[in-house]
Amino acid sequence: MVPVVSGVAFLVGLILEWSGLEFPALVLLWIGLLLGASTFTPGAIRKLFKGKLGIGLLMTISAIGAVILGYVEEAAALAFLYSIAEALEDKAMDRARAGLRALLKLVPETATVLRAGVSVEVPSKELTVGQIMLVRPGERIATDGIIRTGRSSLDTSAITGESIPVEVEPGDEVSAGAVNIAGAMEIESTAAGTDNSLTTIVELVEQAQAEKGERARLADRIARPLVPGVLILAALVAIIGSLLGDPELWITRALVVLVAASPCALAISVPLTVVAAIGAASKFGVIIKSGAVFERFGTVRHVAVDKTGTLTRNEPVVTAVLTNHGVTETQALAWAAALEQHSTHPLAAAITAAAPGIPAGADVAERAGHGIEGTVDGARITVGSPRWLDAGELGDRLAGLEGQGMTVVIVHRDGAPVAAIGVRDELRPEVPEFVRTLADQGIGVTMLTGDNARTARALAAHAGIRDVRAELRPEDKAAAIGELSKAGSVAMIGDGINDAPALASSDIGIAMGASGSDAAIESADVAFTGHDLRLIPRAFDHARRGGRIINQNLILSLLIITTLLPLALLGVLGLAAVVLVHEIAEVIVILNGLRAARAKSPTLAPLEQVTVPSGWLDRLPKPR
Repeated sequence: MVPVVSGVAFLVGLILEWSGLEFPALVLLWIGLLLGASTFTPGAIRKLFKGKLGIGLLMTISAIGAVILGYVEEAAALAFLYSIAEALEDKAMDRARAGLRALLKLVPETATVLRAGVSVEVPSKELTVGQIMLVRPGERIATDGIIRTGRSSLDTSAITGESIPVEVEPGDEVSAGAVNIAGAMEIESTAAGTDNSLTTIVELVEQAQAEKGERARLADRIARPLVPGVLILAALVAIIGSLLGDPELWITRALVVLVAASPCALAISVPLTVVAAIGAASKFGVIIKSGAVFERFGTVRHVAVDKTGTLTRNEPVVTAVLTNHGVTETQALAWAAALEQHSTHPLAAAITAAAPGIPAGADVAERAGHGIEGTVDGARITVGSPRWLDAGELGDRLAGLEGQGMTVVIVHRDGAPVAAIGVRDELRPEVPEFVRTLADQGIGVTMLTGDNARTARALAAHAGIRDVRAELRPEDKAAAIGELSKAGSVAMIGDGINDAPALASSDIGIAMGASGSDAAIESADVAFTGHDLRLIPRAFDHARRGGRIINQNLILSLLIITTLLPLALLGVLGLAAVVLVHEIAEVIVILNGLRAARAKSPTLAPLEQVTVPSGWLDRLPKPR
């Protein structure tokens, strides 16, 4: 708001000045100057006391110099335009981390523990290692632990992003925040209520964000050697000149040197180009959170991608049905759906949706951790995991389905196995072209997933991804990003809570904003609100073009400074000439920067028409 008011006061002041109303114009120009300077001068002074010099300090001194020499308009313009640049960065830094803290809401306020066989409700934060928790169906697990009694299915989608529940039994490890779907379980806690896998994720993300926050903007990196150099030069001009000649002349010339070295074009052109380019990027469904992020966006050389919800639809569907004993696929699906329509299990929804018709089921009962059974058309039907139901003659063919990344359920009729139904979270149809386009741009791709290696490899083969890293915990994903970063800038694309540390520690974190968790979106630098992954390579290309425009403006801005400095130092140019050159340079870089706003909305081929050229997989960059 302050930069906007500063700009309004500055523009109205200029209009009044051109109209001949000098006093009200001067008042408004001073208002614009002071408001604009208030956004960066206090911070520059605080940094100065800490021994840090930045472009804000040079802009402050330049504005003061311009005022001393009677150029209030120039000082007001400088303050207003630079305040806009600062506001863009401050807005990004002020984005609350409340979404990250919302992770901890996945832990219930209370937990039920068993003491001498009696269930007692206690605050979750008071849980200690070794306590026995009683977790009923529908409840969340309060902290990490090991199952001691009971079998069930766990919904871990909020934590791992995996859409298909995990079957668990005694001896299996479970994580805080997972939802118990079926039967009651007794779980021995292996972590305190305040120090478990979820709190670890929060700490990892906050640490990564703090480290990333130290990365300076490009303009600041240039200003680090420029600021002290200009200040020293101006001081030497004033001191040595005063000793050898007219003090008034050389002090004035020193102030002209300061204004000549003022990176006005630099301070204006970079944020202007970035703002224009960020606005254009929204056409691709890519929302970039700050200028510093945009500057890094075009330098990405490798992309790490989460599987579930990013490469896949996150909607399990029936993809195969095996039958024997003369049973048809339609019959098998109908029998299974007759029972599964009474279940809330995600696999049940997939089977029910695939059945062409659903007969009535009677005496339906769900057996926790085993499956569901009932009577359909006079026959006893049982549906469950192959861990609990014998696959019989179908057993030899199950490996083929599981090798393709499917989760398999067995259907029994009157105690005999008659069908196996394969369910899988299918790949998005545009993924092969997405991977191929990145490869054509020289960008490598790695899949990072918490899912099992067999499923991950099967889907990666369809996608054309060579480098697959599966069964990863959140900290493992962050470590993988660190390893990939050694060879160049890395972007991470994900949507789940378990992706948050990797998103935060990568050079560019891209959250699938339409369906992503709050934690993923808050810890990322970019939110992708589109639905077609093919738009992301277009955005990379757009960012590289914006980077080229930024470099052009940087070169021009630095050339202006290096040309004006000696001319101002030798007295060839006075303040009026220096200001004029700066204004012309600003107009040029502004017009050049606005070119970044020109981005055509990409036209993508309908997904059913997408084709993948033969042999393209062999051209993919090798895994690092």
